[in-house]
Amino acid sequence: MRVLGVDPGLTRCGVGVVEGVAGRPLTMVGVGVVRTPADAELSHRLLAVEQGIEQWLDEHRPEFVAVERVFAQHNVRTVMGTAQASAVAMLCAARRGIPVALHTPSEVKAAVTGSGRADKAQVGAMVTRLLRLSAPPKPADAADALALAICHIWRAPAQNRLQQAVAQHQAHTARTAHAADAAHAAHATKGRTA
Repeated sequence: MRVLGVDPGLTRCGVGVVEGVAGRPLTMVGVGVVRTPADAELSHRLLAVEQGIEQWLDEHRPEFVAVERVFAQHNVRTVMGTAQASAVAMLCAARRGIPVALHTPSEVKAAVTGSGRADKAQVGAMVTRLLRLSAPPKPADAADALALAICHIWRAPAQNRLQQAVAQHQAHTARTAHAADAAHAAHATKGRTA
């Protein structure tokens, strides 16, 4: 499985591609940051993020895109920029028919370090270890993007099993409801003909 992790941001949007399957050693395919100038107009910054992500999608052809789920912070301006960059990443993936998964920061930290409260240094150290790198990727946004990709690879099998179980349950419920409706209709029809 090849996953593009995106740590959304307007100034620095971390991107990282990891390949592998759960339970086996993973491989970093690429890592970097899409940067936009802070003094540029918002629309131009979003366009730059879009072009950068499109370039990564063209070059690395991921099967999935994992994006950090935006959550409310104290700084509304930061949240808005992060949410806008996140939307651009999801749009780029959707345009190509690539499935998108959203993971919260605490899910990613817990998957990679074992603790949902790990700090950036701990995440960077574990990413370095898990991907057998010589040094932590810089800046932290790049390491976070790789952590998102790792999290998705490790969580995807369980999520797929859960989705299949839910789908099977819904199909069973629908069949049961349909059978009950058919029995009710047959009973009603029989009552009128008697």
